[in-house]
Amino acid sequence: MALKKKLPIGNDEFREVRELDYYYVDKSLMIQEFIEMGDKVALIARPRRFGKTLNLTMVREFFDITADSRPLFEGLAIMDTPCASQMNTLPVIYLTFKNCRGVTVEELIFTLKRELLREYLRYAGIVETLPEGSFERENFYEILDTLKDKSSSYIYLTNCLVDLTSIAAACFKEKPIMLIDEYDQPIMSSYEYGYHDELGAFFSTFYGSAMKGNSNLRQALLTGIQRVAKESIFSQFNNPQIYTVIDREYAPYFGMTPSEVSQLLREYGLELTDEVRKMYDGYLIGGYEVYNPWSVLNYAKRGSLENYWVKTSSNFLVRKALSHADKNFWDRFDELAAGKPATVWLTLDTSFVERESNYSLWGLLANAGYITVVQRLDSNSAVVRIPNDEVMAEFQMLVTEIAGIDGQDLNRMMSCLIQGDMDTFFSLYKDIVISCTSYMDARENAYHMLFLGMCITLRGKYEVTSNLEAGYGRSDITLRALIPEKPNIIVEFKQGEDIESLAEQALRQIMEQKYYHGLKGKTICVGLAHNKKRCHIDHNMIEI
Repeated sequence: MALKKKLPIGNDEFREVRELDYYYVDKSLMIQEFIEMGDKVALIARPRRFGKTLNLTMVREFFDITADSRPLFEGLAIMDTPCASQMNTLPVIYLTFKNCRGVTVEELIFTLKRELLREYLRYAGIVETLPEGSFERENFYEILDTLKDKSSSYIYLTNCLVDLTSIAAACFKEKPIMLIDEYDQPIMSSYEYGYHDELGAFFSTFYGSAMKGNSNLRQALLTGIQRVAKESIFSQFNNPQIYTVIDREYAPYFGMTPSEVSQLLREYGLELTDEVRKMYDGYLIGGYEVYNPWSVLNYAKRGSLENYWVKTSSNFLVRKALSHADKNFWDRFDELAAGKPATVWLTLDTSFVERESNYSLWGLLANAGYITVVQRLDSNSAVVRIPNDEVMAEFQMLVTEIAGIDGQDLNRMMSCLIQGDMDTFFSLYKDIVISCTSYMDARENAYHMLFLGMCITLRGKYEVTSNLEAGYGRSDITLRALIPEKPNIIVEFKQGEDIESLAEQALRQIMEQKYYHGLKGKTICVGLAHNKKRCHIDHNMIEI
């Protein structure tokens, strides 16, 4: 039996993936689309871990005039198109800003300098072909010295991009293609650590001078998570063609299609089951159904349905946005948390960084992959849903973080619930509810989602479902034990003034509606009633 190919987990360099014979899903026709679209500047916005870097390094290897890339593309679809004749014919400027971040301005600028220096050094030998004393040659070495000088001001970086295009054009007598991976990472870092206003003018000129009105630039292709806005810091960078998660252009080239996932899993002895679909499927991008490739690759390697995407980012911007969301947002979010679609006001034309509102918040979540657009109703509204169980789990975790719940208290509380120590469980639960009042105030039905968030600690021990159809209705939360000696748990929520009566009513509803139908073994039935900081519990243990 043939050995399985290595999976490119953590390796997003196209040349390495091909030369070392990693498993590769052919996305090379993206190059044809880029050529045929002919955009002077194109920006593709996609969620994290959707193959942006791998695709951009593929484009780099295809066009790079200094490389011999034919062996890399052997057997790929692009070689069967007329575009193959353009291989290795153009100078390329390639930068990745995915690691450009810093707590301070100085730290961020250091990482930017390092990445710019890497690309300038790649051109060092080529510049030697220019006549001594020529402007481009002298300018190159002046900039190179500035990049090497750790104490130089970031003001001197402002024209690094535009100057490199003129240097490349002079060296090769061909206008270069500029590729920038994760262009928005340094901007997000400046926003996270509070120096966004200080660097706004710098970012505007840094990108704008290179992309807008630059006669030495052939084309530019940028990728990132968030799209640019046409105001504020991007006032000079307002000419790109922008392709977001709702656009059909480039849609099948980021993420994996169902047929690609099915073929991959078969190669590694797995099947594309309903459980896999429920966990990783659900994205609709430009009308195409796509899977998150990072999670699928990890599942193919490990064979375990886990939340792989959750572990790949700090999600500062999403956490900040959710922590300031108003009641209108949470009302819609309750529908999503129940597994239903919701109609929301959504615009992808405005950056949340520059204009915080529910409009831009839903756009932020769509671009970042936390929701997917099912149907665009008009320019301002859309039907959206949470794509899959993996993303739902991340939302649950984010809710507990936003609510400020202590991890040790949470683990102890859930342990008491499993053990049937209901007095201690409820004592700890009350403390958490009191500490989370500011979170609760934003919405009427916060307790359901908060408890779901708490259940993140039970993954692997319990199957957690919300609004599960059971008996004669739908239970709020059902925890089905995956370990035989553990009890099942059913939780029903009520809200109102008379919390004692409502808790009793919630428990009675579980019993009368037979929400325990389909479960086996010991089952703890819990009625929880809330009224702001006050809460009450009624519970019962049954044997099924």
